[in-house]
Amino acid sequence: MEHIITPKVEYVKLLDRYTSKKAVTGTLYLTATHLIYVEPANNNRKETWVLHHHISAIEKLPLTASGCPLLIHCKTFQLLHLLLPREREAQEVHQSLLRLSQPVKVEELYAFLYNPKQSDAERLDGWSLIDIVTDFNRMGLPNELWDISHINSEYELCSTYPSVLGLPKSASVATVTGSAKFRSRGRLPALSYYHKDTKAAICRCSQPLSGLSSRCIEDEQMLQAISEANPNCPFIYVVDTRPKLNAMANRAAGKGYENEGNYSNIRFQFQGIENIHVMRSSLQKLLELCAQKSPSMSDYLTGLENSGWLRHIKAVMDAGVFLAKAVGDEGASVLVHCSDGWDRTAQVCSLACILLDPYYRTIKGLMVLIEKEWISFGHKFSHRCGLLEGDPKEVSPVFTQFVECVWQLSEQFPCAFQFNERYLLTIHDHVYACQYGNFIGNCQKERQDMRLRERTFSLWPFLLQCQDEFRNPLYKRSTHNSLLRPSTLPLHFKFWCGMYNRYDKGMQPKQSVLDTLLTLTLKQTQEERTMTELQRQLAVADGVLPHPDEPIDSSSDHNGSPKALPTTSLDQPNGDCVSLTNGAGEEEESANREAEAEDDLRAAKDKPVSMVTQILKEEVQESS
Repeated sequence: MEHIITPKVEYVKLLDRYTSKKAVTGTLYLTATHLIYVEPANNNRKETWVLHHHISAIEKLPLTASGCPLLIHCKTFQLLHLLLPREREAQEVHQSLLRLSQPVKVEELYAFLYNPKQSDAERLDGWSLIDIVTDFNRMGLPNELWDISHINSEYELCSTYPSVLGLPKSASVATVTGSAKFRSRGRLPALSYYHKDTKAAICRCSQPLSGLSSRCIEDEQMLQAISEANPNCPFIYVVDTRPKLNAMANRAAGKGYENEGNYSNIRFQFQGIENIHVMRSSLQKLLELCAQKSPSMSDYLTGLENSGWLRHIKAVMDAGVFLAKAVGDEGASVLVHCSDGWDRTAQVCSLACILLDPYYRTIKGLMVLIEKEWISFGHKFSHRCGLLEGDPKEVSPVFTQFVECVWQLSEQFPCAFQFNERYLLTIHDHVYACQYGNFIGNCQKERQDMRLRERTFSLWPFLLQCQDEFRNPLYKRSTHNSLLRPSTLPLHFKFWCGMYNRYDKGMQPKQSVLDTLLTLTLKQTQEERTMTELQRQLAVADGVLPHPDEPIDSSSDHNGSPKALPTTSLDQPNGDCVSLTNGAGEEEESANREAEAEDDLRAAKDKPVSMVTQILKEEVQESS
């Protein structure tokens, strides 16, 4: 609060570039965690909440006759155009937001203030919900070829790797240690994914310190051990995700890429994904295009092409498809790296896992994948997402590109993913929000040193509680148990309006078919639960069933699972939940249920179960 000069400014206008309506006038508040804009609307307070951590830039535009404009750019691609009545107040708000949106110390992040009123035991249970060892067990590890190793338990082998690694059983401690010394930042080859059917593996690492002529016997033995751990293929692919020119430049600096003459049984491939600086520039050009009020079709298409954004998305997708086909079709193991193995490597390995394994296309499976490939194996979230004040050249939309690639896949395979677009957007928003501790820090060791498990809460249990809001109503897992084969032809890539123009009211379609279908599905589920409870009460009233000591909780489904809570909102204080559906609230539904119970009992007596079910189906069809 000491950084807030002016906590309240009245008569502030919020401008909307897509509507011709007169700008609304309201009150601007600054709190320790949020910027809040309140406007009167039909005797109700309409509130806009923006987390300080979501703000990426604040522009103070020149004074006009109408007032002093402030342009607030957000990492969630929201754009607020405020018009303050006096320049002094605009200057004070500008200074306050600059400091509040760029924390200097990690303790200033929202996660260390957020308290959902859970006990310490509940907090620890939340952090234990996702475990990469459990995922290795699901893949079939340990087995006769691969082992789950604790050689890095104290982070001495590699400070940015997880404490638990999947390594080939034939690799000795000397081989593993020597390979780590020969790889940039000690990021040795380690297992990312094991395909039980083909026995092929995806391994990840960083670039070798090969220079122009250096070699390492232990590193060569390590790659040989990975090759021998797959008896069905005599070679492995080594995939460098960088453009060849970039890799050659690194080679001149003492790093580089593997020499096929030194490594037996490898097939080397470049994939040509650009570096973080190119990606940052590309996104900036894309956002400049999105900020144009009414570009012509020619200007829009030219701007989209010049940004190169979809071209970069395609490059990441192409690399992921190559890995998936190598493992799934050829049965060949793959070793993947970029420079340090925590940006492009994470993107490509994650996409390949999603293409190969239907588990990662589920709500919980995606959590496991992100925990394993991005959080445990080390991605520089603090630097790439600009969570703390630092070098702006380290910021880059690496994780945003991964999320978009998953969305592009869901557009090509609408029935293959258990989750919907809202789930991807929610995860993306939470990465920047710092409301939970999962994405704070750059590696597992940093998070352990910061004691995040003791001082913050995990995001995953809250997403699982709200999973009904994230379900894809078209999901059919049984039809997509095998390898997904997306097309990477340019015509199949779309501009993601739901991400980059999400907050532009005039840009979005008036109705979402999937949202409507999801709402109807939830309504049908609730009605079926109510019907089941009424039938039980009927049976008790008729003497068919004995009266139980404790009534059945109608808020549970047929399997006894608790009904999902509403989605956690980032735009409410303390992350209070708000419902994303248009139905009545839980309390109102409960009151209505009690008030109409007697009528419902009579109606249920006159209608058999099949007839009630048919009525519900007809209602859903009519609404559709």
